[in-house]
Amino acid sequence: MSTEENPAAAPRSLAEALRGRDDVSLAALLRSRPDLITPVPTDLTQLATRAGTRASVVRALERLDRFTLQTAQALAIASDPATHDELLGLMAGDDGDPAVSAALPHALGTLLAQALVWGGDDRLRLVRTARELLAPSPQHPSPTGLGPTVREAGAGISPGRIQELLATAGLPSTHDSVSALNALAGLFDDPERMSALLDQAPSESVEVLERLVWGPPYGQVTADPAPRLRWLLDRGLLLPTAPGTVVLPREVALRLRAGRAHRTTEPVPPPVEAAAAHRPQMVDATAAGQAYTALATVEELLKDWHEGGPAVLRAGGLSVRDLKRTAVALDVPEPVAAFWVELAYAAGLLASDGEADERYAATPAYDEWRERPAGERWARLATAWLAATRTPGLVGERDAKDRTLSALGPGLDRSAAPEVRHRVLALLAGLPEGAAPDAGSLLARLRWERPPRADRTGGGAPSPYARRTPAQPAEGTRGAAARAGGSGAPGYPADGAGGAGGEDDLRSRLARWTLAEAEMLGVTGRGALSSHGRALIGAPPAPRHADTRTEPTGPGDKLPVHHRQTPVPHALSPAEQATAAAAAGRLLGPLLPEPLDHVLLQADLTAVAPGPLERPLADMLGVLADVESKGGATVYRFTPASVRRALDAGQSAADLHAFLAAHSRTPVPQPLAYLIDDVARRHGHLRVGAASSYVRCDDDAVLNEILADKRAAGLGLRRLAPTVLAARTDPAALLEGLRAMGFAPAAESAEGDVLIARADAYRTPPRTPPEPVPDGPPVPDDTLLAAAIRAVRAGDLASTAPRKPVAGAADTEPGELPRTTAAETLAGLQAAVLTNDTLWIGYVNAEGGASQRVIAPIRVEGGFVTAYDHTADEVRTYPLHRITGVAELAE
Repeated sequence: MSTEENPAAAPRSLAEALRGRDDVSLAALLRSRPDLITPVPTDLTQLATRAGTRASVVRALERLDRFTLQTAQALAIASDPATHDELLGLMAGDDGDPAVSAALPHALGTLLAQALVWGGDDRLRLVRTARELLAPSPQHPSPTGLGPTVREAGAGISPGRIQELLATAGLPSTHDSVSALNALAGLFDDPERMSALLDQAPSESVEVLERLVWGPPYGQVTADPAPRLRWLLDRGLLLPTAPGTVVLPREVALRLRAGRAHRTTEPVPPPVEAAAAHRPQMVDATAAGQAYTALATVEELLKDWHEGGPAVLRAGGLSVRDLKRTAVALDVPEPVAAFWVELAYAAGLLASDGEADERYAATPAYDEWRERPAGERWARLATAWLAATRTPGLVGERDAKDRTLSALGPGLDRSAAPEVRHRVLALLAGLPEGAAPDAGSLLARLRWERPPRADRTGGGAPSPYARRTPAQPAEGTRGAAARAGGSGAPGYPADGAGGAGGEDDLRSRLARWTLAEAEMLGVTGRGALSSHGRALIGAPPAPRHADTRTEPTGPGDKLPVHHRQTPVPHALSPAEQATAAAAAGRLLGPLLPEPLDHVLLQADLTAVAPGPLERPLADMLGVLADVESKGGATVYRFTPASVRRALDAGQSAADLHAFLAAHSRTPVPQPLAYLIDDVARRHGHLRVGAASSYVRCDDDAVLNEILADKRAAGLGLRRLAPTVLAARTDPAALLEGLRAMGFAPAAESAEGDVLIARADAYRTPPRTPPEPVPDGPPVPDDTLLAAAIRAVRAGDLASTAPRKPVAGAADTEPGELPRTTAAETLAGLQAAVLTNDTLWIGYVNAEGGASQRVIAPIRVEGGFVTAYDHTADEVRTYPLHRITGVAELAE
């Protein structure tokens, strides 16, 4: 039975509509709009009120796809309430559109489920706040390009002028302006009479209407309009809204548009096209190579900072100079270096030490991470990247206060980043296996799923009162309309970045950055999602491409669009994400190269590592030699300084010879053996101690040589004894000075023993990874939803239960607490215990919060009442002095 046949069944408010929903529907509403239960509302009336607030409605509108948003925009210009047929006519036009008709029920169902629309098919109502946001107005043009109705535009026209418009349009005069405007609107709504009127219009007048019909609908005229404009003004086809300003009424525009509210409706999301296809094995191999490079790059970064990295700026973050040095050390561009630094920070492997002279360094978690298998290490990096809100691509740009954004500094968090990253990877997962996406179609799909602000509220349109040529009120309108309602330039501000049009553009940039970062990290290979990348987001294996080709024939070769794409996976919970990351690591592990236990020594004092080395070998070789080049094979070079570094770390010459012999597939070259022996022979010949500092040597000729060297002038040396020199500098500076002069001194303790300068890494105190900045309240889990719904329904029961008036009690308005005297409250509770009745009470807790509850009293004793509380769905005890009053419920 329709609501027209049974008006009593139609809800009269949003609260009544919510009251008629079941728990599953309420859970879906709270899951899609989690801000509604932060905090949990006391009853359904408060829930409905909160659902209609401006902030909540704006947030809900921002998460609608383009077609659902167009449906809401059509409802904003429809009658209130509107019927389903009227809405369908506005969306599909007079000629109808099967695709729109098929997609409209789902879009309307989304609006109803999110409480943006309520009512039945014959009485659809858009919530008032959404109508105010989406309805056309001079200050906020609508993306529909429509203007005010005849009744709204003609409200300021004199009664005499309105009667003249009726006469010129061939309509009988009326007794008042309201009926006259209704008659004029009826003329424009009638297709046959409207067509007859337009058939009489001069062609120049029709051209003016065509310029205004898709918006903006406003124009300016002079005091003496041209004949083509006068013809339109005399018949009400253009109505004055202000001196020199006219508008095309909504009814006229809809008639000229054949009933369509939008120039173009998009009921079906644009498909993501495949630009190229590769063999899945090649994609996985390429991605695995990138994943190995990612692990090596992060290790190299933190190894470079293991004794204490760059200083932290006073405002936080890395300086431009330090970022350049890091980029040079990693042999990558600065933006890429910023990405690796931020990735290590997001994974909790890098942090500031918190000292007075604050510096960046690796965390203790880095040592644990290095000991894990390669697949697990990669999974930790990939999971941190996927969930991070910090956006390395913004490094180097300026914030709203014109300050440069620095790596590891504040201002880089963008709450939309995790959603965009997951969505991009999910869309890649919807392509056939091995298919790389066309970036343009991917961005178009993302813009359809989250339209720019100009498409939501018309905020990108120019002012309707912009100066135009007086003789042609619609000149330039077509270009302006394209700017106002097209799907081109994005238009809402970035969170924290200021400036109109920033956030829409940021989402597109985030998508492009995601594609690049996923390739660097090894989530994708050759642009296609890898098998371990699919596992990372919990996507099922993709079907093989129907095309028999495995490679494109050229750079511009595109594969045909596949309409039956793999279902897009949903966002994962933290537990599901951990499981997915573990699965991704297991898939990637076998694809990574096995570490080697040997190198190839060469006669030119170099060693070649033909692949990744086992960690003990790599660590020792990193101390004994310097990295000369990287790539498929790493080349190490042995120098006197590098050999001395190994000796300072506690190794002896014999240890170094044995190490090289054990790990080289080639004989140890004679030049390398001579180098080790020569440096070892001179190592420790000089001793440096802390007397401020001193140098002692058994050979006084060596000390004479030092004193005679001009480079020693800055050390402040003087002879204390034939074999001892004292210095004004500290031991560390003295060591460095003597080494710069070509000597190889060794440090000694106060007891005269040689100090071993081991390469122990500097670590920060334990640090937790940075928490992502949430994009609004988190989505509640099922347990919280069930508890919230139970509390809301119980509170609603308490607030809506009919009561009997209490004799002698003050009258209470709806929503107010009952008020009775202490004696009446006690008597009512005792009587309810004897009769097993249910009561309505007012209660004030210890914090002063007032609430109303429905209870079934069990016993009253000792100044307390124990009762089953229907509001809380449990037995509770309440102090009598905190009960404001009681009332019986009606039968």
